[in-house]
Amino acid sequence: MKRNWKRIAALTAAASFVLGCGTAAWADEAEELKEVTVILDYTPNTNHTGMYVALDKGYYEEEGLDVEIIEPTDGVTETLIAQGKGTFGIAYQEDVTIALTSEDPLPIKAIAALIQHNTSGFVSLADSGIESPADFEGKTYAGWGGSGETAVLEACMTQAGADFSKLNMVISDGSGFSALGKSCDIMWFFEAWDCVQAQMNGVELNYMACRDLDERLDYYTPVIITSDEVIESDPDMIKAFLRATKKGYEDAMADPDAAAELLASHVTAYDPEMLKISQEYLTDKYMEDTDTWGIIDETRWNNYTNFMQEYGVIDTAISPDACFTNEFLPE
Repeated sequence: MKRNWKRIAALTAAASFVLGCGTAAWADEAEELKEVTVILDYTPNTNHTGMYVALDKGYYEEEGLDVEIIEPTDGVTETLIAQGKGTFGIAYQEDVTIALTSEDPLPIKAIAALIQHNTSGFVSLADSGIESPADFEGKTYAGWGGSGETAVLEACMTQAGADFSKLNMVISDGSGFSALGKSCDIMWFFEAWDCVQAQMNGVELNYMACRDLDERLDYYTPVIITSDEVIESDPDMIKAFLRATKKGYEDAMADPDAAAELLASHVTAYDPEMLKISQEYLTDKYMEDTDTWGIIDETRWNNYTNFMQEYGVIDTAISPDACFTNEFLPE
């Protein structure tokens, strides 16, 4: 669950989960497992469950990998991966595209999608009378202050016939659904996380899915990224990592309750029941509308890139081939 203000709040010391020795065909010559670090986008949550399943069940070890999953502690994930401080990272299409079109492009690329469709949208209290972007005028929106965020709000309001300049935008204090109806009227939530937390606390919401407001907003969030250097130097290791990761997500889809319980052992701060509800929701989302785990669709990726250019988030278009590859995905 994104976003930048949450990342800042989550900059805590990361725990290591180190595995013992194992054997993999491609790593036979190495007596020890290859060390791999995965840097998350935020604190561990149900977007990441499959990786924790693969870790605990020894799938990475079977592939000759010693995997450590950590939170970003000294910068944003895209930059850390570009700097070689992690092997793989969890990011978002928006941030990958911005990083690649910046004045000093980062040498990174997306290699798999964890969720096939955008599961986020705008929310307001059910009794607020705010049921679509047409109702946003004169209201207060609390978010993280990103350029892509502003573009989405402007596009959705404009298409609904509303005046974006009449929306009051503030930075969220991180209090989540409890701020609705108090310090703000509208927020941007992820269905599998924020909406579940609100539901469990008896808060009824109006939910406006981004993908329903504009088909171009059905972008990839989150994705697995790695650096160009890793792609060039160790393609077999990438394939091994994704094979094991796929198995972890397949197990999470087959038994979401067990997967949620496993995740709960790593994130004790969260209500186990909330994790189960969230995991159940995501069961059909990891591979929605596809038979290939991790696949990234070029047309859908390009649609959002064009949206970002139209609304000034990026200055120039960039080829999908420069942003992602499906070449390492297991069959």
